[in-house]
Amino acid sequence: MAFRAPVDLAAINAHAANTLVSNLGIVMTAAGEDWLRGTMPVDARTAQPYGILHGGASVALAETLGSVAGNLCVDTTKEMVVGLEINANHVRAMRSGVVTGTARALHVGRSTQLWEIRIENDDGKLVCVSRLTLAVVPRT
Repeated sequence: MAFRAPVDLAAINAHAANTLVSNLGIVMTAAGEDWLRGTMPVDARTAQPYGILHGGASVALAETLGSVAGNLCVDTTKEMVVGLEINANHVRAMRSGVVTGTARALHVGRSTQLWEIRIENDDGKLVCVSRLTLAVVPRT
């Protein structure tokens, strides 16, 4: 499985302007033929009241990476992907810095996709692992 076209990170990041993605500081930073990577700061925007990375922020990063990657696998003039189900295991707390997530496909089918998103700290230690199921739907 590979993406349908070369990945234009600048266009993806521009498309996210004035959305939850940009408000959380999420930026797409790298891509291969079948994986997508992005970062998110651990700061006041993404922390919970106890001063550590909010689990919901990690899930937002995971769903963003998986959904963007999923859309890179379909003909977006005819179809798009939408989140169907997501789960996350939060493994390590973070108080500051940047987390990096990488989305890789486990299954890319005609009607569903399954993505694994690993979120790591600057030392490459696992912070969160997530699985995202996407539905491929007609574009209206």
